[in-house]
Amino acid sequence: MRKAQAKKLPLAPDARFNDKQVTRFINNLMWDGKKSTAITIFNDAVDKVSSITGEDGYEVWKKALANVTPAVEVRSRRIGGATFQIPSEVRADRKISLSMKWLIRYSRERNGKTMADKLASEIISASKGEGAAFKKKEDVHRMAEANKAFSHFKV
Repeated sequence: MRKAQAKKLPLAPDARFNDKQVTRFINNLMWDGKKSTAITIFNDAVDKVSSITGEDGYEVWKKALANVTPAVEVRSRRIGGATFQIPSEVRADRKISLSMKWLIRYSRERNGKTMADKLASEIISASKGEGAAFKKKEDVHRMAEANKAFSHFKV
């Protein structure tokens, strides 16, 4: 184990929206170091969202991200030979990370011609409070609610 925790490198805000969160999303979306491809996919998806909904695509994306962000999650902990699922608050950094990863993962699993189409449709459905990424958040919350009896085992 290392002595000091690794320093977080500061992210540069993206060129179009001047937002560090967009850069973080693009970095999660990127495969094989192809950042320019990931940027194109994200920008196309945001443009498609704005053309479909008639609203600002960037704002719809932010709303979708907020809707998918979990508040609580369950963590496994071994106590006396048994493993318990203990509900706990999600750290702020992890909340954002989980919501981005869920949006990207479930948009990849969607039906559509291009990744931009898939991402756009997942963003639209997440902003409305539906879709697979939103369902994942609901499942995580339901799991935490079901295991509330073990919350006294908190780490």
